[in-house]
Amino acid sequence: MHAAFRTGRAAALAEKIDDSPYHEAPQALEPGVFRRRVANWYRSHARRLPWRDTNDPYKIWVSEVMLQQTRVTAVIEHYEGFLRRFPTILALALATEDEVLAAWSGLGYYRRARMLYKAAQFIVEERGGVLPRTSTELRTLPGIGEYTCAAIASIAFGQSVAVVDGNVERVVLRLTGRAASGTAAGKTFVQRQANMLVPRRRIDGRGNAAGDHNQAMMELGATICLPRAPLCLNCPVFAMCKTRGEHITAPRTGQRSRPAAYLLITRKRGTVTEVLLERRAEDASLMPGMYELPPLAQDPVEEREPILRLRHSITNTNYYVQIYAPLSPRDRSLRRAVPASMEDLHWVKTGRLSSLPLTGLARKVLQRLEVMAVPQVRMPEPDELV
Repeated sequence: MHAAFRTGRAAALAEKIDDSPYHEAPQALEPGVFRRRVANWYRSHARRLPWRDTNDPYKIWVSEVMLQQTRVTAVIEHYEGFLRRFPTILALALATEDEVLAAWSGLGYYRRARMLYKAAQFIVEERGGVLPRTSTELRTLPGIGEYTCAAIASIAFGQSVAVVDGNVERVVLRLTGRAASGTAAGKTFVQRQANMLVPRRRIDGRGNAAGDHNQAMMELGATICLPRAPLCLNCPVFAMCKTRGEHITAPRTGQRSRPAAYLLITRKRGTVTEVLLERRAEDASLMPGMYELPPLAQDPVEEREPILRLRHSITNTNYYVQIYAPLSPRDRSLRRAVPASMEDLHWVKTGRLSSLPLTGLARKVLQRLEVMAVPQVRMPEPDELV
């Protein structure tokens, strides 16, 4: 519309549109300019996170494994405590698996902890306790996949290799104006684009170019280029972006819902309180060897009122959990409704709960019902949160 015909609110709106950066055509994605803009933004806006204050490859490795599919705030709660318990690769390798799982309890995806433990033993036994320095060598360790080996190699050792997680993938797809496909071709495209943007310098007197760049890319996706309602006008590379908003994504797998019921029963032995727990079989497909509250069959509890209701999510399943307790010390009907055999049930002193490999759900319930103490942790400032 010609300016002469713009009047009142229409004219004001037109001027606002003309002045908006959305009105400008995207600039070319020039790697050098892109890297400088992202690096300058990261230096000013990066969150203060405990694993960013270390150059220790072992500590970086632990943080990257913990951060897989896990919220930053949850990792903050466990990271420093885990390192106090296992400050070195040797300390981790010499521990028992139960000790490692106990320190990991609450983070979920317990296979990560088991693989971290196995990899530490392999490094001590086969590599003299020294973590490999390249992504190719790191890839040979138990539990270290494509993302983790690239993250350790670049952040700890400065190797010029792109780290592609969900955040980086989202940034690349939006920059290039490409829809998410979930196909092998789509994955290859994102990896190539990310590799093109990584600095070629290794660690030098000015810092770790590749590692800092990869962390900046992940930070950009985690805090600005959000999955929903991205903060485009705060983005340092908005001028280069072809999407400028949300991109087309592949359909997500539907969430499933399942009911679950568990028994909470305690007893006194003098001044000591004990709680009844069940240990999952070592060959169980999910969380083998972990301790949990004894599951109950649904039928015997239909007429009872639970003492606690909560929702607990594991991958794409929402469990709607109800916790039941005996009506009196002589009420043994719920105890008889536990399907587990006697050898799988254990009375555990409540003071020992923090040292056991508890499932995340069991830990959540026991802490919420004040059977287990809640550890005091330093919570991040608001601007540190994802």
